[in-house]
Amino acid sequence: MPFTRSFLTVLLSTTILLVACLVFAPSSVSWGALGGSLPFAAIIAIVGLGQLLVVQQGGFDLSLPGAVSLAVVVSTHYPQQDDGLLYQAVLLALAINLSIGILNGVLVSFLRLNAIIATIGTNALLYAAVFAISGGVPSVTTELLATIAGGETLGLPNSVFFALFATALVSFVLKKTVAGRRFEAIGASPAAGEAAGLKVRTYQMGAYVYAQLFYCLAGVLIAGITREPTAFQGDSLLLPSVAVVVLGGTSLLGGRGFPISTVLAAFFLNQLSQFALSIGVPYSAQTIIQALALGFGIGVYSLRWSGNVRKTA
Repeated sequence: MPFTRSFLTVLLSTTILLVACLVFAPSSVSWGALGGSLPFAAIIAIVGLGQLLVVQQGGFDLSLPGAVSLAVVVSTHYPQQDDGLLYQAVLLALAINLSIGILNGVLVSFLRLNAIIATIGTNALLYAAVFAISGGVPSVTTELLATIAGGETLGLPNSVFFALFATALVSFVLKKTVAGRRFEAIGASPAAGEAAGLKVRTYQMGAYVYAQLFYCLAGVLIAGITREPTAFQGDSLLLPSVAVVVLGGTSLLGGRGFPISTVLAAFFLNQLSQFALSIGVPYSAQTIIQALALGFGIGVYSLRWSGNVRKTA
């Protein structure tokens, strides 16, 4: 089954990477190193799940950096270190992200604009809001958010539990509900969905709306994990979000998605970066490493998809 192949591919790659880490850079897999890197793997996993929903509908959401950054800024600047205002800040961030998701969905699904162009434009609006609120200056997060997002439970960072919950939720909805199966069917063939009487545009719009929920969650968690985040925390998450979706086995043409494989790919990509840093690769080369991982994923699964086409031809 495709799910089994995609999961085993990522699992095998992760296992090989961990062995390489143990041999060549054991410090990168020490408990201290993992404790410091797992929160960021969780963040990549969460934004990857959001991007997954959009990719399943054959699109790309390039408003992710601005959406995450704005959630960070609202979560830190609005409360001004007052725990009592934190819930209002989170609700405000959520409302903004949902509004952006609706805007993206209308532009792409109903007005039929190109997804890349539409979401780039939305991203510009989001960064304008980031500048207007923060002035480009970071703000210290509240103690409550630092405890919730940056704390630990049972020896694991709390952000990991948020990522696991998000994974379970997406997996259940996509694989175990009628709406999820229709969502995947529409992604595979919108024309067939319309012929079957499904509300294709509504489902496509939903992908952008629900994706923003995950971007908002990631932004709020980042605000608590880093304690004094910059106003542009989302900049480094766009490429990884697409890379983990591809590495997880989801076709860029849309259709079935693999949430568990996507999350495992997030751990793989984050650990690959840690391994590279441990053996002396400069931090500035991280984008190149992520791009190579994305290219590798596209190459591997393109061969698999083309092979499936030849078999059925």
